[in-house]
Order: sequence, then C-alpha cells, then structure tokens
Amino acid sequence: VQLQASGGGLVQAGGSLRLSCAATRNIFSFSPVGWFRQAPGKQREWVASIYENGWTSYADSVKGRFTISRDNVKNMVYLQMNTLKPEETAVYYCKAVKGPMTLWGQGTQVTVSS
Repeated sequence: VQLQASGGGLVQAGGSLRLSCAATRNIFSFSPVGWFRQAPGKQREWVASIYENGWTSYADSVKGRFTISRDNVKNMVYLQMNTLKPEETAVYYCKAVKGPMTLWGQGTQVTVSS
C-alpha cells in the first residue's frame, strides 16, 4: 500500500484548501490515518487523525477550522482546511497506521500568503 498526498497550493490568508490522501488499496484497514505538517526549520507536527470507527481528533491550533474525513470506498482521506493562516505554511503529509506498519505519503506544499 502506498499513500499519495495532493491538493496543496498557494492560498491567501483566510482562504481554504482541501488536501487528499490517496491509498493504492484498503485504506479502511488502516487506523488511524492522520495528517501532519512540517514548516521550514521546524519539527513535523501532528494536525488531525481519523480512526476506523470515524472518531476524529485535532490539534488545538486547528480545531474548528480543519475537518478530516475518509472515504473507504474510494480509499481516500481528506483534510478540509478553512481560515488558513500564514503560519500554517508547510509541507503536509498523510500517515496511515496498521498494527506495526506505518506509511507516509510524499507530502504536498501548502503556502498561505499574508
């Protein structure tokens, strides 16, 4: 199984983007699936996760603005990001866990201009 993140781009502050994480197969068997981000010169940080039963969790900094969802039929996980801030400029990665197996996507750049 491989993951591929997409949907990044350049957006003005206050704007929205939807990121997608595509799995080659069987994303429904991975739990949790999450999004992380890494800004230049900073450590990678967790953003949001979604579990097999649909339960979601978010970093405090994105609560109320970001929404993670999954489509097990399409093998996709999404991150809807609203009211983006310049400090959220980063490469966004998706990560999927299944038992001892951890998969990372290649990342997608999100740039938020002020």
